Amino acid sequence: MTTRIYIPGDSAALSVGANRVADAIAAEARRRSVAVEIVRNGSRGMMWLEPLVEIETMHGRYAYGPVKPTNVAALFDAGFLSGDPHPLGHGKIEDIAWLKRQQRLTFARCGVSDPLSIADYCAHGGFMGLEKAAGMAPAAIVEEVTASGLRGRGGAGFPTGLKWRTVLGAKADQKYIVCNADEGDSGTFADRMLMEGDPFTLIEGMAIAGFAVEATKGFVYIRSEYPHAFAMMERAIAEARKTGLLGANIAGSGRSFDLEARLGAGAYICGEETSLLESLEGKRGQVRAKPPLPAIKGLFGKPTVINNVLSFAACPWIIAHGAKAYANYGLGRSRGTQPFQLAGNIKHGGLVELALGITIRELVEDFGGGTFTGKPIRAVQVGGPLGAYFPQKLLDTPLGYEEMLAVKGMLGHGGIVVFDDTVDLARQARFAMEFCAIESCGKCTPCRIGSTRGMETLDKIMAGKDRTKNRELLDDLCQLMTDGSLCALGGLTPIPVVSALTHFPEDFERPAGVRMAAE
Repeated sequence: MTTRIYIPGDSAALSVGANRVADAIAAEARRRSVAVEIVRNGSRGMMWLEPLVEIETMHGRYAYGPVKPTNVAALFDAGFLSGDPHPLGHGKIEDIAWLKRQQRLTFARCGVSDPLSIADYCAHGGFMGLEKAAGMAPAAIVEEVTASGLRGRGGAGFPTGLKWRTVLGAKADQKYIVCNADEGDSGTFADRMLMEGDPFTLIEGMAIAGFAVEATKGFVYIRSEYPHAFAMMERAIAEARKTGLLGANIAGSGRSFDLEARLGAGAYICGEETSLLESLEGKRGQVRAKPPLPAIKGLFGKPTVINNVLSFAACPWIIAHGAKAYANYGLGRSRGTQPFQLAGNIKHGGLVELALGITIRELVEDFGGGTFTGKPIRAVQVGGPLGAYFPQKLLDTPLGYEEMLAVKGMLGHGGIVVFDDTVDLARQARFAMEFCAIESCGKCTPCRIGSTRGMETLDKIMAGKDRTKNRELLDDLCQLMTDGSLCALGGLTPIPVVSALTHFPEDFERPAGVRMAAE
């Protein structure tokens, strides 16, 4: 009998030796004349256990990790091919509490199925949404997505259905679907995980969007630092095209939709939708003035739906199970689930998908297990490099769009970065300004010049030079950047700066000599 063994081909697993583990297991199986089939699946998101090896048995899949090549012989000796106990064993994968407590809708298949097998994808509920959408009128698909309450999972939180309705109503000989997979925020990796672990979900979601707005062509714009995700998407698109799930007359529906994967240019600003469109057109990635909105005049001047990976990937579940079922998750105006990414100084980093409304504290303490160092949590940044730094007293804030705005933060892409009590928030504030200065496209003065002046002013504050005067100057500068920047890069950079100044003022008041000594 052949035993099926799952070993992730996800970038995170590869970075800690998953390929070497796969080779060692294959070699040991040959040495013992044991028949095994190795499947390179996606990651389950439990990054502290990677490489995580799963064994398929008649009683379910058993997990072992983190596995090193030197552990392989002992695992065979212990009978891990039958799911027998070993110090690296975690029992049945579905019984692991960290996974069991989640509400995985978008990531239901990630780590479960073979990422490039359409048969496996369909066996786990794949293409149910597209099949249903093929029998629906475009307006009906749009209304279903609208009723679900889905909002942009890339950070803006704009209602997805409203964007789609605008493109559907636009008159044009060509419309486009564009996926923003330029995932550049610190502490985020959900887009990469999905493209590497379940790429057909993204393809299905984009095809549904094509049916909804009568677009026949789509592009996935993937950041240049994601070569594995890019290769996986290209292979998945080719497979879908080969089996008639992309191209002309999809699944006999009479509708056509095709996709291309494009590699980005390595600029953070291309995560802004209009800069991304400029880059896709072969131009320098610079922000466009709005209006016109991309929904009216987008790629090549045509009406364009542009959404994030997680927004498109939520749509197959919504169409397959209904808007009401999706809207049953969440709180207030934040409906559905959000794949949160736990990173930074954290014991159990990884991806957690839960209904919107869970608190920051529940995520970083109950799921994350606190800091990796064991020291107290001092600050948690939510929403990427432009997100606010939250102190202990705000960790019980629910993670929802309006709830985060109420405490002068933002949900962003769901990235959460944890810091222990050794962090210097003044230096983190300076980093925000420096990041903006480096990544600015340079088109508008508040962002281009303001971020540079912001760095200089923070340097003076930290050096103890005219602190009161420079604090006032920094406050004015942050307000100018917020009000005058052309896009969110300059407009949101003040958020981490102001939050650090508000919640951690003592870090800006240290004597310069003390700060230098601490370094």
